[in-house]
Amino acid sequence: MNMNVKMNAPAETVPVDALIKAATDAILREQRPDGHWVYELEADATIPAEYVLLTHFLGEEPNLELEKKIGVYLRRIQGEHGGWPLYHKGALDISATVKAYFALKMIGDDPEAPHMKRAREEILKRGGAGKANVFTRIQLALYGDVPWSIIPTIPPELILLPRWFPIHLSKMSYWARTVIVPLLVLAAKQPIARNPRGVHVKELFLPGKVASKRAAHQKWIWSAFFGALDWVLKRVEPFWPQKLRAHAIKTCMEWTTERLNGEDGLGAIYPAMANSVMMYDTLGVGPEDPRRAIARVSVEKLLVIKEDEAYCQPCVSPVWDTGLVCHALMETRDPKVHEAVTKGLEWLKPLQVLDVKGDWAEEKPGVRPGGWAFQYRNDYYPDLDDTAVVVMALDRAKEIEGQKSDYSEAISRGREWVEGLQSKNGGWGAFDADNSYYYLNNIPFADHGALLDPPTEDVSGRCIGMLAQLGEANDTPRMKAAIEYLEKVQMPDGSWFGRWGVNYIYGTWSALAGLNAAGIDHSHPMIRKAVDWLVTIQNEDGGWGEDCDSYKLEYKGYEKAPSIASQTAWALLGLMAAGEVDHPAVARGVRWLEANQGADGLWPQEYYTGGGFPRVFYLRYHGYPKFFPLWALARYRNLKTGNSRKVGHGL
Repeated sequence: MNMNVKMNAPAETVPVDALIKAATDAILREQRPDGHWVYELEADATIPAEYVLLTHFLGEEPNLELEKKIGVYLRRIQGEHGGWPLYHKGALDISATVKAYFALKMIGDDPEAPHMKRAREEILKRGGAGKANVFTRIQLALYGDVPWSIIPTIPPELILLPRWFPIHLSKMSYWARTVIVPLLVLAAKQPIARNPRGVHVKELFLPGKVASKRAAHQKWIWSAFFGALDWVLKRVEPFWPQKLRAHAIKTCMEWTTERLNGEDGLGAIYPAMANSVMMYDTLGVGPEDPRRAIARVSVEKLLVIKEDEAYCQPCVSPVWDTGLVCHALMETRDPKVHEAVTKGLEWLKPLQVLDVKGDWAEEKPGVRPGGWAFQYRNDYYPDLDDTAVVVMALDRAKEIEGQKSDYSEAISRGREWVEGLQSKNGGWGAFDADNSYYYLNNIPFADHGALLDPPTEDVSGRCIGMLAQLGEANDTPRMKAAIEYLEKVQMPDGSWFGRWGVNYIYGTWSALAGLNAAGIDHSHPMIRKAVDWLVTIQNEDGGWGEDCDSYKLEYKGYEKAPSIASQTAWALLGLMAAGEVDHPAVARGVRWLEANQGADGLWPQEYYTGGGFPRVFYLRYHGYPKFFPLWALARYRNLKTGNSRKVGHGL
């Protein structure tokens, strides 16, 4: 243990009232009339590129103005290396680059234009488009630019298999399920895009250059087994019973239709929505059919259209944003936020899913529903992280002067659902319990390595914090198992992995917040190790930063990255949860936030700090550099000026 952590003299209090007021005023201005907050959720070039290709797959009359704006966006985010990265200033990703190039060519960019030529050269340097991942090759197959024979076989009969079968949809994550089911139909029918402009990208291929049959995360024994299975499936597929195939396709369509989720879309995520539209189109369901029409509308609602550019979001985050903003505003203890917070909580309350047993019930059939989703609606797929955050916010509402709303039933049902979805190892996943069938990440289709939703440190920290905030003692069997899980998965350097936020800073804050709420003594070795780690990685300028590249298959320790607002806030919240508000590192972090606050009262941040799929897909939450710094500053002031140095909440 680094004894300096405990021996440093207390630092002076940094005046933060003006910073808090400016940020509070700015965030209050961003509240929607009905009470909620929602911020842009930006990914990489793949989703806007796929949107362009979707419209041309369907043969729709193109919206030239929209395409022009998407083109502006794609050109702006092209990296200096000539290709497109998965996150701001990231390395070239061949799959994202192939899709962006294809979309720009479809929009009308000249292949010999400098930006297109550079991208093409970089793709060819890396072996050509044949080296792209499975999802990109499927996109190319839909346009006839690669044969379906190079796509791993995913027969639609998969949906008919019994649950005990080793490869079953219920054993996969919710996002994999919703993406794959309509894709099963596309893979079986192998449609070709209408492509009215006749655009192809044959120039991106090199003869004989194809992606490896085994991704970096896959074990060679499993890969050989599944590779042999794929070889067999490809050869027996022509002899498949046609009645069975028709029944499987019909079942896939019924499964998708049941979960269409209105204008919020299948799974409320773009890839599933787009696949559902293409599935209906392939099966001859016309544009006027209510099923296809509403699926198509759900895609349009993801667009962010600005004056000069446009892009398509992977999903939206209103419940998450609103819950976290309410926490940040309540932390300010400013009477002027009471009305806004109350409106936000009242907006959240009816979004609790109480009457739909989602796919999670396959594993936990005896548990009553009671969770919240990430998006406006996603009743089949509420998540534990959002539920914990919302429940804690509703519980904190008693701090609001004059609060009359009764949230006790909503809190009770949310708690019951979270308790019911605890996994056997003591932790919590995001959407399912015990979704830990790791061998499935070795199937050829899973080259992205994100087919599962196992328990993670960040979600588990949040659930521990929620239960503790609601009064559960840390010696109950449930809490003992959860705390032991966090102790077991702590990294040797003292950090915790962050699945849904980048990365070890996020995971460490999440774990520390939960452990503090659970009453784990701040002198406990795992708390001290985490504090040491956070202090050690602080940048010279006083802030904290961590790159998306930290999601390595083999973690070898923290790698220095520029200071940014959201990660600085997480580090501060983590240190304060560990009882270190008086540590000089905290004062330095607060000064960094002070020095980097914008004239609008908020903090700029282009870096991505959200996790979609590690090493494959990242997110830029536009709200994170707004409300997390406010939260950290308000907590700092409250602890420095209060009678106690203990954080009294689960977050």
